[in-house]
Amino acid sequence: MKNIHVSIRDQRLTLKEDETPIRTYPVSTSRFGVGTEPGSMKTPTGRFTVAAKIGGDTPSGTVFQSRVALKPGDPLPSTEDLVMSRILWLDGLEEHNGNTRDRFIYIHGTKHEDKIGTPASHGCVRMRNVDVVELFTLVDEGTQVLIEE
Repeated sequence: MKNIHVSIRDQRLTLKEDETPIRTYPVSTSRFGVGTEPGSMKTPTGRFTVAAKIGGDTPSGTVFQSRVALKPGDPLPSTEDLVMSRILWLDGLEEHNGNTRDRFIYIHGTKHEDKIGTPASHGCVRMRNVDVVELFTLVDEGTQVLIEE
């Protein structure tokens, strides 16, 4: 069974088949640290599941606003933290991170690929667009995710 492990310390996401690593990607977690408080813009830790996969029918580089793909020519959201290419929406499985889905914590692509490998996000797990497109094809809704410091 496939599962995802995110190491905040290493800024790495590893896709495993059972316990065997099959892909490793650099990521960017929150520049504000670790936490679960609403509005904190921190990356939560613990056990999660991929609750929803969004964007599989869109081109890489597509920008999403409120999980809806923008069309070419649509005005971009007024945020520097654009959600791009694909969205894996996480749902917390533990009491301390049970608000994760309501906080809109995703694994997603970014326009800030130059910051991948360093903590720079607003709580989500950012990936290079090519990497999140590949990961999206390799996991299903219900895939287990572990995020650890």
